[in-house]
Amino acid sequence: MGKTVKIAGRTALSLAIAAACIGAAHAADKIKVGLMLPYTGTYAALGNAITNGFKQYVAENGGKLGGREVEYAVVDDESNPAKATENARKLVSREKVDVLVGTVHSGVALAMAKVARDTRTLMIVPNAGANDLTGPLCSPWVFRSSFSAWQPSYAMGEALARKGFKNIVTVTWKYSFGEESVAGFKEAFEQGGGKIAKEMTLPFPNVEFQPFLTEIASLKPDAVFVFFAGAGAAKFVSDYSAAGLKNSIPLYGPGFLTDGNLDAMGAAGEGLLTTLHYADGLSNARDAAFRTEYAARYKAQPDVYAVQGYDAAQMYEAGLRAAGGDPGRKEEVIKGMESATIDSPRGAFTLSRAHNPVQDIYMREVKGGENVVVEIVSKGLEDPARGCKL
Repeated sequence: MGKTVKIAGRTALSLAIAAACIGAAHAADKIKVGLMLPYTGTYAALGNAITNGFKQYVAENGGKLGGREVEYAVVDDESNPAKATENARKLVSREKVDVLVGTVHSGVALAMAKVARDTRTLMIVPNAGANDLTGPLCSPWVFRSSFSAWQPSYAMGEALARKGFKNIVTVTWKYSFGEESVAGFKEAFEQGGGKIAKEMTLPFPNVEFQPFLTEIASLKPDAVFVFFAGAGAAKFVSDYSAAGLKNSIPLYGPGFLTDGNLDAMGAAGEGLLTTLHYADGLSNARDAAFRTEYAARYKAQPDVYAVQGYDAAQMYEAGLRAAGGDPGRKEEVIKGMESATIDSPRGAFTLSRAHNPVQDIYMREVKGGENVVVEIVSKGLEDPARGCKL
């Protein structure tokens, strides 16, 4: 009887050990995604849209990437560069994520990218447009599913030069993304024979625009190009219209001028033309299916940020497929992502040698509360990746 109890005890212990091993094996079989995005503060809506898009793609694939179940480790980066390194290291060292996905704020993304390079951890940037990420700080470990600051602004410079404009004033906040946006526009516009009459800047996030509007009225340029976003963009557009400039000096900018804030600018925004890699009214089947599913799942319409999250998941899936679903085969994952063609709601795109999307840039017009596609103004535009040594 004692012997039987011993055997039963050993059997129970063996079963417990076996169950634990099976559980560990199941855990090891999962893909662990580190989402480091803003979930509070100014950019919370963008972080949530990116997360929604990423999770939608995973859900459409049965909750899996590369044939494996997905587990998430989530950190609110608070759009705070001072906390970025610690937050990223927590996800890599403590949570042991297979891939870092983040973020919106370029300062935070640049710090994350250093952690990714130092720890040889794959990272996908689903928004931050700092040129340096795929320029001098490019890395085999860092990919982007969004854009560089250069891309939409360069495309607008090309478009306005083709329109025959010769004399343009630029206005932006004096910080890196605004200055990079104006530089991209200026490069293309001057190559096309145009001249920048004056470059105006004001401190971020100052929204006292009246002195600039007065000077614009005095200079009488052919047009004005601006980079503003969010509430600041809505105020600039409203003030521009109220100053009586809208109908005499056309206003242009990259799509961030009108994305997510059309309600706030109201009638003042109607008719504005902007350039971006996504628009309302695209005719491709992938976009129609994506928008239908997103609306059903989240009871809201998707925006460019949701698309960038969706495509971050697509890109990682392509890499995992190339590696037989094994995130540990990192070189194969990277090669798979580098060679992929992504069937995006924005239209299919590939990745440049610096891991930035080579993508169509659309001219969009504000009509009835939407950024409606007008035409492709730059087909397959590739960021020049200046300074990248890959």
